[in-house]
Amino acid sequence: MNEPSPADKKVQDALKSSGEIPKHVAIIMDGNGRWAEERRRPRTFGHREGVHSVRDIVEASGQLGIKYLTLYTFSTENWRRPKTEVAILMRLLIKSLRDETDKLHENNVRLVAVGDMLSLPKQVLHELKEAIEKTRNNKLMTLVLALSYSGRWDILNAVKKIASEYKKGDINLSNVNEKIFSDCLVTDGIPDPDLLIRTGGDYRISNFLLWESAYTELYFDKTFWPEFRRRHLYDAIREFQHRERRFGMTTKQIKTKNT
Repeated sequence: MNEPSPADKKVQDALKSSGEIPKHVAIIMDGNGRWAEERRRPRTFGHREGVHSVRDIVEASGQLGIKYLTLYTFSTENWRRPKTEVAILMRLLIKSLRDETDKLHENNVRLVAVGDMLSLPKQVLHELKEAIEKTRNNKLMTLVLALSYSGRWDILNAVKKIASEYKKGDINLSNVNEKIFSDCLVTDGIPDPDLLIRTGGDYRISNFLLWESAYTELYFDKTFWPEFRRRHLYDAIREFQHRERRFGMTTKQIKTKNT
């Protein structure tokens, strides 16, 4: 991972000393199309410019010590967009994988993907598999791309898996618990997000990590994704550090637990 600039290092050191750095940050990268339309450019111009934000946030996350970064790259609902836009998005994904995989590998970043992989074009799937294989032993950080993903789709598939195992007699319904259900999700092995950031000014989570975000801290930023940079990430983490995460307990219980 590249060394941060002196100014960034100062900010990052202050964040590390002032509180907890979230282990897992998830981001809904919203606003590419609206950003482009405001500039009277095609929506796809916004998607291309958004790649620069991805690079900066991945690098800053690694420097901060964030262990998992999940990016909502393409939802199952996005297939409903105009075919020309979807085609350009798929080509941009292929180009990004080709351009960025070596750098991810050099920086010790592992790439994984979650979602309905079989719905992706063959060339996308080929590039994705190669990138995942090349980086699979990297340890600094895990970059998770949510591709052709939705929370409802994942939950429904988990229910089907459990029902199938029950039908075969491999599982007893009385044994089904949260862990078994989580193990059936495509995010199995990835910790629940501590912080979920949405850019672009909308206040919803849009079918993203529905099960996993039960106790996730939500942070909404009006900045469109193509302009979202590490300084915005730092602001989100500062806000996260000022929140009290009680997980259903009282403040007194949390204080007692931490002493």
